[in-house]
Amino acid sequence: MKCTVIDFTTNIAYTTAEEDEREAGTWFRTFRTPLPQFSFWKDLTLKLGVAALTPNSKKKGIRINSTICVTEHSKYQESQRIAVYLSMRDEVQTDDIIKDIFQQGKECFIPQYKPRSNHMDMVKLASYEEISSLPVTSWNIHQPGSDDVREEALTTGGLDLILLPGLGFDKNGNRLGRGKGYYDTYLERCMQHPKGKPYTIALAFKEQICDSVPATENDIQVDEIVYEDS
Repeated sequence: MKCTVIDFTTNIAYTTAEEDEREAGTWFRTFRTPLPQFSFWKDLTLKLGVAALTPNSKKKGIRINSTICVTEHSKYQESQRIAVYLSMRDEVQTDDIIKDIFQQGKECFIPQYKPRSNHMDMVKLASYEEISSLPVTSWNIHQPGSDDVREEALTTGGLDLILLPGLGFDKNGNRLGRGKGYYDTYLERCMQHPKGKPYTIALAFKEQICDSVPATENDIQVDEIVYEDS
């Protein structure tokens, strides 16, 4: 079992080492094989593709991505202020990541979407246990209510790392979201912060990696994509 990381800051893809290599202390090894060649329009319907994943394959991707590829990632380990999405059922689950953020004494920020707009804030979460008490949105995810005033990351120290979801991703770092532009708009705001744009890692299933996805000049590419690769 291994997972693949596509790093667009260096244009290198690498995969986790096999078990014996990990025990020997070599966590990653590089490879230069071509990325999966899928046509967005003809070969892969992303929503159907994700929905068609079996429960076992989803759990496998969730476990590898969350507990190994992210928490052992150097960018994660050196980051103190981390924003992470609260996952929907068809996304790589982030529960274990959020638990680890608090266990490591880091600061956790989660999305707070503004209805009928493309505005999103990243607001501070006090604890993992707090999530279950938050209101549930029309997307069936928890988030702080509109009248819940919290520390917003960009009003204080900015962010070191953002973990993003998406429907599809391509070999150029383009990300296809759910059409509202929340993350692109927020990353533009991050660029105006003295700390600058945080590092971005998208979490995906292998079936979501395409040759190309639709993108506009306003879309902001992710720095890395991590996906399960069995």
